[in-house]
Amino acid sequence: MQTEQLSQTTAPSFFKLGACLIYEALVVTAISLATTAIFVLLLGEATGIKRYLLQLFLWLSVGMYFVWCWQRKGQTLAMQTWQLKLLNQDAQSLPLKAAIARYILATFSLMLFSLGFLWIFVDRDRLFLHDRLLKNKIIYAPRKTTLQYQPLKK
Repeated sequence: MQTEQLSQTTAPSFFKLGACLIYEALVVTAISLATTAIFVLLLGEATGIKRYLLQLFLWLSVGMYFVWCWQRKGQTLAMQTWQLKLLNQDAQSLPLKAAIARYILATFSLMLFSLGFLWIFVDRDRLFLHDRLLKNKIIYAPRKTTLQYQPLKK
């Protein structure tokens, strides 16, 4: 129980956060490729106004992935791998409105040369700027391993 309390208050390392971001970029790339394929199959080449529709479709598709994951379990695939969890100030997964707000703010952060993500280097709690503003926190959430070796009974 003491380890659980410690993980609730201890911020993950820069390495874990950076590795999670890199892994997340791979997931977003896969989602974007699949989404683009669906768009092109349905609507044809993305030229002219369709180009902007494709960009909006991609942004919404990636957003659906993040919002659904943050709201459902507080973890994306990358966060599960690196044992990180996103919680609100009540130590629960984000409600729908908060998850959407986080996605929108994170988007603006990326558009502004990733300044909101680089904020972790100056934040005392290692929070991204959008998490600081929304009062969210990424914590280290180790997997609970209950498997123990038990000899076979004869």
